[in-house]
Amino acid sequence: MSTGDWMRRVAPPPSSTDCAAASRVSPADVEVIQRVLEGEAGAFDVLVSRHQQAIFRLSYRMTRNVEDARDIAQDAFVQAFRSLGSFRRQASFLTWLYRIAMNLCLNHLQATTHEDPAEVDARVPDDREDSLTALLMDERDRALTAAIAALPPHQRATLTLRVHQGLSHREIAEVLGCAEGTAKANYFHAVRALRRKLAALTETE
Repeated sequence: MSTGDWMRRVAPPPSSTDCAAASRVSPADVEVIQRVLEGEAGAFDVLVSRHQQAIFRLSYRMTRNVEDARDIAQDAFVQAFRSLGSFRRQASFLTWLYRIAMNLCLNHLQATTHEDPAEVDARVPDDREDSLTALLMDERDRALTAAIAALPPHQRATLTLRVHQGLSHREIAEVLGCAEGTAKANYFHAVRALRRKLAALTETE
């Protein structure tokens, strides 16, 4: 199966309540990886099917762009396939994938100027809702999206991995290649920055 075929099975952007399961060492993943390394390249599709949603969600939450997220997810699996021999069996394959995808996301954010995320992700209020309530809710959603997008890249990455992907601070440190204390500090500063910006929005209402 081609790389393009992998990505055609990827679903649309997730809702804000979606959360990938916490990563852990999976004997099933290790078994499939062994098959691939022994020459059964097609078995890698099993890993793609198993983890493509989590990697796409991570990529989308970092880029806020469907096409960019699909491209990054595709590149992540291609890199993982090519580097599979360097994977340490005692580690979690999903955490390893997160690290590859997050590095691609950070590189992408550094190299690309995006549209205003508040404009990209703005939603038209439902006509059946009270217009003022809908407008305020939409404004808060847009403000939160813009506030997250304005965070320094590693704070944004830490927040995404912690809140949306459900990783522990130890796992986040492994993904980002930093100390666990640094991961905790990045998360603390990200949450504090968001609280300040949202508090300022509330005061202006």
